Amino acid sequence: MVKGPGLYTDIGKKTRDLLNRDYQADHKFTITTFSPTGVAITSSGTKKGELFLADVNTQLKRNNVTTDIKVDTNSNLSTTIAVDEPAPGLKAILSFKVPDQRSGKLELQYLHDYAGISTSIGLTANPIVNFSGVVGTNATAIGTDVSFDTKTGNFTKYNAGISFTNADLIAALTLNDKGDSLNASYYHTVKPLTNTAVGAEVNHCFSSNENTITVGTQHALDPLTTVKARINNQGKVNALIQHEWRPKSLFTISGEVDTRAIDKSAKFGLALALKP
Repeated sequence: MVKGPGLYTDIGKKTRDLLNRDYQADHKFTITTFSPTGVAITSSGTKKGELFLADVNTQLKRNNVTTDIKVDTNSNLSTTIAVDEPAPGLKAILSFKVPDQRSGKLELQYLHDYAGISTSIGLTANPIVNFSGVVGTNATAIGTDVSFDTKTGNFTKYNAGISFTNADLIAALTLNDKGDSLNASYYHTVKPLTNTAVGAEVNHCFSSNENTITVGTQHALDPLTTVKARINNQGKVNALIQHEWRPKSLFTISGEVDTRAIDKSAKFGLALALKP
């Protein structure tokens, strides 16, 4: 892929990953195996309270075509076919779910040195059309994300965002929820050698006049072990430790404490991912 501003979903992604990725309050187990023909089979199970959810995902890569087929415990069959660079900078993605007949979607992504475009259309008689575009460079980018329902003739989504990036700092500002919420995020790499970083996110809702503030940090204790922590203005504190005990195999323990209800039990999550 060419260098450039990326796609609209990349705006603020570093901060979102720092503050949200790998935190969980469930128990999850994932194992990936590879067949002699190169097919990757991933089985996962998640325990949410008394409920247990499981799925099996099969991935086949051949030349520039990647096919993913997933079956879950609700008997849903999800299929995604991605064609990487049928033309320079272009990617085509076809996805659908059985038995949901309205789930079919065709998406095209195009990455350029100074632009990133993603457009999708539902494969139905009255589809929802989504368009997102970003223009700029690696340092500065501005973009928008809109969805239009051809059945009702209304815009179901329109967002806008801008981001600034340099060697160790990323800042982003987005207007979401049809202009009802404003989100500002910040990511700063403190020490690259230990993967130490800090980040913050402030979200203001105009209709309720409420603010949500979240700050977080991460640090690598050694090349194989990372710790993360976050806290928000609602008094919830989360922390996790993740250890790569073999290449691409991760063991993660996470916890959450509500400081405003300290009498309640803390929540704990466990995730184990095994890859050969």
